[in-house]
Amino acid sequence: MIPVCRLEDLPAGESVRLDTTPPVAVFNADGELYAIDDTCSHQDASLSEGWLEGCLVECPLHAASFDLRTGSPTCLPARRPVRTHQVYVEDGVIHVLVATDAGAVGASSMGASAVGAAAAHAGATEKGSAA
Repeated sequence: MIPVCRLEDLPAGESVRLDTTPPVAVFNADGELYAIDDTCSHQDASLSEGWLEGCLVECPLHAASFDLRTGSPTCLPARRPVRTHQVYVEDGVIHVLVATDAGAVGASSMGASAVGAAAAHAGATEKGSAA
């Protein structure tokens, strides 16, 4: 798992880019955390620099839109999905488990609830058993 940032450092409506290969974007969409490949499948543009509305992110280059839950494009010009990645919050830190194969494309990213994770963190034991 790759540590991203502290939960409180990624407010709702914001995103952060991980400089992995390929780059990954992590979004806080109204309290739910999602991670997808950061590069638009239509043309090389950073999705973390796009516009977030609910569970959709719009590419800043040509306005292609992707569902953060599935990675699927919701409008043209993008036709191919982007990979989704699992997100976890442990001890108040957001982590991403990067998908290792194309089989994760279009699969649920298992968005972690930032609100639930914060509550779980507040009640975590000394061993750090937060959600």
